[in-house]
This record gives sequence, structure tokens and C-alpha cells, in this order.
Amino acid sequence: MGAVLHVCMTCRAGQPVPEGETCPGARLHAALLAEGAPDGVEIRPVDCLSACDHGCNVALTKPGGWSYVYGRLTAEDVPEILRGAGLYAGADQGIVPWRDRPVIFRKQSIARIPPFVTAEEA
Repeated sequence: MGAVLHVCMTCRAGQPVPEGETCPGARLHAALLAEGAPDGVEIRPVDCLSACDHGCNVALTKPGGWSYVYGRLTAEDVPEILRGAGLYAGADQGIVPWRDRPVIFRKQSIARIPPFVTAEEA
């Protein structure tokens, strides 16, 4: 299994969403799907990433790798989100060298989470 780009579908980007309108998070998800995932990346919707004050939010995960949560993203960021996701997918343990990361990934990181390791692996 490769990397997964999780996209918060319920994100309102800190704004009220009028009845019947699509949430900004769902619009971001649609824009990412329309552009197409890079090799080794699956784009997957999620209900909430619990970073509501930082919307729109995405998370990158992969087996054995560090996970990242990024916020304050818009549909205008789609090319850089996908470029960063592709770099992440190809990076050992998900660690992309700082200078190679898209600026939005350098400046709009909310969390970096270590890989899950069982007691037997530690």
C-alpha cells in the first residue's frame, strides 16, 4: 500500500456554509480528484480531521512513515498539494527534505506524527 492523502470533507474553512452549498473541504476534495493523484498516492475522503480552526485540512499517511496534517488549504493549492503528496509517497519514512517540500507544506503544517511502532518492534 502506498501513501494516502486524507481530505476533510466537512471542513467549513472557518466560515458558515449556507444550506444546500458544498463545504470548502468537499470542494477541495473534488478539485484534487479532478486533477488526479500522483503515482503511489490514493486520495481518500474523511469526515473530520479535528483541525477546524485551520481548515481546509489534509493529512498524509503511509505504512511505516511519519504522518502529517496540513491546514489553511484551498483549491488554488491543489497542484502543490499533489506535488507534495507525490514527494511524500516516494520518500523513505515519509520524510521529504525541507527544501524540496512545497512552501504550503513548510509553512502550513499543523502536526507531524511519528510512525506507529508496536512494543515488539521498539
